[in-house]
Amino acid sequence: MFLRYEQIGEIFDLLSLGVIVLSPERKIVSLNHAAETLTGKKANAVVDQKCYDVFLDYLCGGHCKYLVEPGAEIETVVAEIDFVDPNHKQCSLTKIEAPIFDADQRLMGLIEVFQDHSAFRDLIKRIRFEDLRLKIILDNLDIGVLTVDRGDHISFFNTMAEKITGYARTELLGKSCTKVFGPRFGKDFKQAPKLLENDSGHIRVETDLATREGQRIPIQANYVPLKNEEGAVVGGLTTISDLSLQYHYKSAIRGQYTYFDMVGKHPEMQKIFEVIPVIAASDATVLIEGPTGTGKDLLAKIIHKASERADQKLIKVNCASLPDNLLESEMFGYVKGAFTGADRDKPGRFQLADGGTIFLDEIGDLPLPLQAKLLRVIEDREFYPLGSRQTTHVNVRILSATNQNLKRLAEEKKFREDLFYRLNVMRLELPALKDRKSDLPLLIEHILKRICTSKRATVSRIDEAAMEILLNYDYPGNVRELENILEHALIICRGDTIEKKHFPLWLLKIGALNHSDEHISGEARRAWDERERLIDTLRRYRWNKSHTARALDMDRTTLWRKMKKYQIGDTLDGE
Repeated sequence: MFLRYEQIGEIFDLLSLGVIVLSPERKIVSLNHAAETLTGKKANAVVDQKCYDVFLDYLCGGHCKYLVEPGAEIETVVAEIDFVDPNHKQCSLTKIEAPIFDADQRLMGLIEVFQDHSAFRDLIKRIRFEDLRLKIILDNLDIGVLTVDRGDHISFFNTMAEKITGYARTELLGKSCTKVFGPRFGKDFKQAPKLLENDSGHIRVETDLATREGQRIPIQANYVPLKNEEGAVVGGLTTISDLSLQYHYKSAIRGQYTYFDMVGKHPEMQKIFEVIPVIAASDATVLIEGPTGTGKDLLAKIIHKASERADQKLIKVNCASLPDNLLESEMFGYVKGAFTGADRDKPGRFQLADGGTIFLDEIGDLPLPLQAKLLRVIEDREFYPLGSRQTTHVNVRILSATNQNLKRLAEEKKFREDLFYRLNVMRLELPALKDRKSDLPLLIEHILKRICTSKRATVSRIDEAAMEILLNYDYPGNVRELENILEHALIICRGDTIEKKHFPLWLLKIGALNHSDEHISGEARRAWDERERLIDTLRRYRWNKSHTARALDMDRTTLWRKMKKYQIGDTLDGE
């Protein structure tokens, strides 16, 4: 999944941010409209020119590190720049320069992002609480603005802040900032006036806040002290910018996930969110349990990204997708001559994950002989590659996931009890979506925003009839199935509103069934129950019809006939 350079510029244009994309040789690839306005240069006039030949004097302060040191390592840089624009106007910018890598970590170019703070800084210098005109200006800015007094009570809250947080200002005025938006945001905000009491500058941080719906969203906050005529600090003002779009962009392009990618206000989800930072900071083995499609894979990525191993690899092994005779060599590697055709040494997934994290998905399907070998890796961090007489040592953190009950499997002697207790040091259980339906509106909004970002879709709402169907479906495939339904609707929808007609036909039939007469025939009910059971089993065995038929105690022909009867495609609408 990727975005073209033009799309990157369009996304940041919506945020009023200038973007310049460069090649590895620092040739200009593209400028978005905001960058053209900021620099006075047209994209078609500067494309393919070296950036330091065009922008050196005022966007780079007359100095380019990479011009002086051509071989210097390219790294992310954040800087404050003051310069005079082409219209002889004094400007104050924040400049962020970062490298762009492909999936193999090869340098593809650079991106430079600029934000103009000039107008806002001039406004801050003039602000007085009694000036009604400035309050009107603040209320109409396209950036969130709120102020607090010395006691941390909210005294001003503009329209954009209402839009970002979901709160109406009438709900917040006079209330504690910390209690409303969460301890992390409140702590930074409350300390800002004290930290800047003897300084005329400001503090910029990336933090998060809790919205009215209980969702934690990433924001960038700028804190400024507010002083009276005598120069004493009387409170603080902050601007807030929603970074959700950038986070969705980063997740789609780089596959880097944070806990902002998993949402939920249900108590069970809140418990998980509270312990993620603690679990991630440790090096303990983690077992993630939950039905198919609840987000176990995503949770593993979030834990890895929040850990001290975030800069190292996360290697995934699906224990159910590989034949038993290949799984051992895939996990632990082999040496030359280990078997016919082994003409060279090949490292396994554990060796590839050395220094990082290995994620063992569907661990309940791991064959018993391999469970003993895995137990030794957990205990001693060493193993024998296939055909080798020498042990290989690795430093890995082990995360595992399953949609089965490992404790019950251990009691039934289908899973090693000692391995279960080794894996079960830290255990997280993701609830089925039908058990946290209060999260559906939040999830629908979050998923739509993410899919629209990656697919350049312009859908802005779901009509009432379509929303009713989404809120009343039980989702046997959980969050993954909800994502598939919304993606299907976005592909079909050509306007800005999702309607019932944009949903898959099978969902509309289920919706009609759920709203029909209460005395609906038992035969129809049994038919829908059987369809859900087929889908759940197919997903569990990754759409392998032989394994699915065996698990359902039927032959492949019967399975194929039932799939056709219930209109179940090979991947259920593109899953």
